[in-house]
Amino acid sequence: QGQLVESGGGLVQAGGSLRLSCAGSGRTFSSYAMAWFRQAPGEERVFVAAIRWSGGSTYYSDSVKGRFTISRDNAKNTVYLQMNSLKPEDKDDYYCARQYGSTWPPPRSLYEYDYWGQGTQVTVSS
Repeated sequence: QGQLVESGGGLVQAGGSLRLSCAGSGRTFSSYAMAWFRQAPGEERVFVAAIRWSGGSTYYSDSVKGRFTISRDNAKNTVYLQMNSLKPEDKDDYYCARQYGSTWPPPRSLYEYDYWGQGTQVTVSS
């Protein structure tokens, strides 16, 4: 079975930066588009960003465009989310996921993603 493990979350002041990592193991994720989602308590996971298997194309939600950058290193089976200019409203649990199909632009529905990590918490103080 494949596994995704996120890391890099934490507490940061507004305006600061964090870099989240998502390491894959037990399965090759390099042939698939990968995405980041966010989730607030009691709410459904919301799409943040995605990157194609080659890393040549990326896609962002409007709320993070220009502030967040998704990237990947297929040799390390790892996906990253560089988060800059963080705002208090960015506070959430962040999850990485593997896209089930090959649709591009990527689907925003969480049901189109089949492998998920356990999440990493991001807190932004004002």
